[in-house]
Amino acid sequence: MSDVRIQAEDFDLSQEIAQLRAGNPKVGAIVSFAGTVRDLNEGASVAEMELEHYPGMTEQSIQAIIEQAKARWPIYGALVIHRVGPLKPMDQIVLVAVTSPHRGEAFSACEFIIDYLKTEAPFWKKEQTPEGARWVDARSSDDEALRKWS
Repeated sequence: MSDVRIQAEDFDLSQEIAQLRAGNPKVGAIVSFAGTVRDLNEGASVAEMELEHYPGMTEQSIQAIIEQAKARWPIYGALVIHRVGPLKPMDQIVLVAVTSPHRGEAFSACEFIIDYLKTEAPFWKKEQTPEGARWVDARSSDDEALRKWS
């Protein structure tokens, strides 16, 4: 089972993970990553971050990332929830969760999905700072993280 949701609404981390593992007694590991909006980026205070995406294209891109993870590791399920619209510091922005028979595969698959999500999924982020609005560019550290999977 895999599920990709792009939504403005917040999500309940424990409820989403419980749903992902429900009914599968073979699950031996659940690994999740929840990302939140920071109040500081590149030395500037962030009052708000707004995320935009291309509906349809974004979901397909993320589903393709999950399929790549499933081809590499024996995972039972994967869930990606990514929020869009205006978000404040401390708001949840993304959830990636993976179930598998063992922790090693679950950790690797979860990290793989978030690394690809950060660099390959079509999202655009704009921050509101004291100096005004600015678009957030991809980080070189995200590109470096992606290279380890090649």
